[in-house]
Amino acid sequence: MTDLYLFAQIGGTRVAICTDEIEAVVKLSEISPIPCVPAHVAGLSALRSRVLTVIDTAALVWGRPAKAVPGSYAIITDIGGHSYGMVVDSVSDIASAPGGKLPLCGQLDTAWKPFVRHMVENEQGPHLLIGLVSFIEHTQPLAA
Repeated sequence: MTDLYLFAQIGGTRVAICTDEIEAVVKLSEISPIPCVPAHVAGLSALRSRVLTVIDTAALVWGRPAKAVPGSYAIITDIGGHSYGMVVDSVSDIASAPGGKLPLCGQLDTAWKPFVRHMVENEQGPHLLIGLVSFIEHTQPLAA
């Protein structure tokens, strides 16, 4: 069986995420801010009677807050028993990538290096293949 990918954009960059990592894609209805957290933590939201930590993925990659607001698309995932909503600019398709996983070629912006595994291509062109867990693994712990 061929892997399926969700094709999306984060901070204006085309990305692909293996659907095995995704529980759902939703539009967030409300985001409650949390004081004293890093800029990439947009806040908390509720989904089907559970609390999601909303991660502003563009802010995590680029180091500056993006626009994680009600109505934003979020990819819902469970990592280490915690539910996260990973905010993306847009989603375009769920499909296979005919060529499968490809090695990274060309120059990759250093901001993306912690998050990218490979590349995949579809009719829209190349997409960075990212793992959602990398957005949690590469966050800085809060100071004590």
